[in-house]
Amino acid sequence: MQIAEPLVVAIEELNKLPGIGRKTAQRLALHILKSEKDSVDNLVKAILELKSKLRFCSRCFNLSEEELCEICRSEKRDKSIVCVVEDASDVLAIEKTNEFNGLYHVLGGVLSPLSGITAESLRIKELIQRFHKEDIREIILALNPDTEGETTTLYLAKLLKPLGVKVSRIARGLPVGGDLEFADEATIGRAMLGRIEL
Repeated sequence: MQIAEPLVVAIEELNKLPGIGRKTAQRLALHILKSEKDSVDNLVKAILELKSKLRFCSRCFNLSEEELCEICRSEKRDKSIVCVVEDASDVLAIEKTNEFNGLYHVLGGVLSPLSGITAESLRIKELIQRFHKEDIREIILALNPDTEGETTTLYLAKLLKPLGVKVSRIARGLPVGGDLEFADEATIGRAMLGRIEL
């Protein structure tokens, strides 16, 4: 049976999204096709606004609608503590716990030489610059407990400790090989509270 070209294109585009296999892409495309026009228009509008209205915070590289994100602009946050994470999704996961009241620094990935991701590919230089410009007393390394995350944690600790700043990591409440993004709030909260100095 010949599949209509617009459906094929929709399935191919949805299949490019992370975690979306071919069958799921097909189900999503068919769901969109069966949905009311208003519902589809709202989805299209939301995706376009996501791309056009959001950018990276110039200070921490979290997602933001303005030059500085809400967290960096907040007067209620402890600006002397910076939590270093891999991606903006990790900021969302930690924020859900309500256990951390400092600032963030989003690296944009972790060291992975096999994938071609080196220290120069990440926002490590910007973290060091922040340390020199801001009054930072503690840096918490909250990277995923997988091989790349551990390698990046050790690299950053070695780089930061000579600067005279307290460097800690979140406690091992997270499973090895797991992702912060998929951990529950209680586990992440305990890991934040039980962080250890490196």
